[in-house]
Amino acid sequence: MMSPGYNRLLWVGVLAISLSCWAGEPNEPAGPNWIESAKADLRLFPDRLKTDAKATFLHNDNLAALAWAGLASVAMHNGDADDDVADHFDRHETFDNFGGATLKVVGSPGFHIPAAMLWYALSADRQDEPNKQKALTMLTALTINGVVTIGLKAIRDNDQPDGEMWAWPSGHTSSSFTVASVLHEFYGLKVGLPAYVGAGVVAWRMMDQGDHWASDVVFGATLGWVVGHTVARNHKPEIAGFEVLPYHGSREEPAVGINLLRRF
Repeated sequence: MMSPGYNRLLWVGVLAISLSCWAGEPNEPAGPNWIESAKADLRLFPDRLKTDAKATFLHNDNLAALAWAGLASVAMHNGDADDDVADHFDRHETFDNFGGATLKVVGSPGFHIPAAMLWYALSADRQDEPNKQKALTMLTALTINGVVTIGLKAIRDNDQPDGEMWAWPSGHTSSSFTVASVLHEFYGLKVGLPAYVGAGVVAWRMMDQGDHWASDVVFGATLGWVVGHTVARNHKPEIAGFEVLPYHGSREEPAVGINLLRRF
């Protein structure tokens, strides 16, 4: 159950994103109603989820990564690692109450999903198709990650260090790494690296405040990474099988263009 203070922080954050997005764009003629765009995409959303979920969880490399993370989680929880990490954070807290509460808000799926919806609505309203598709991809990845995370929590049904239920895996961590992985795929490491650092700070906070065991965070990070990268790759623009990436020249030879990349 979220406290009133948590709820206030959540909505203040969503409002701040909204205001910054509106302030950062020039006024343009109104496009088609974004609600109509959303209705059209919503009709296709279930099939999109199925396709992306199959691509994510029927891929051998992804299954191997999740299996190794699962085995690591079992070893950490059944051994001394989880208890040792929890004892360390119990003696050495990193974040104060305000910092911890703020990170709990911005690292929450309850913040990520409304932010992605806002991104979608603003892009659709401006007829910005590339950004609308990126926002839709983010929503797809967050939805798949959220459904899988909740399902695993219900199956595992173990307690957190603070005694609350449904510890494994960490939903805040998996959602934050989903966001970071999608941003990495779309914008490269210039955006992806700071996003990973932010996701790591959220994961640290979840252990620091006693909300999760270290094993919850390890699997959550892996799950978010797998889902985010796979879903985003499925929806990156391609030309003849080549990924289309931005190109920026050097300071000495400034230029803007595109790179074509194909993995073998």
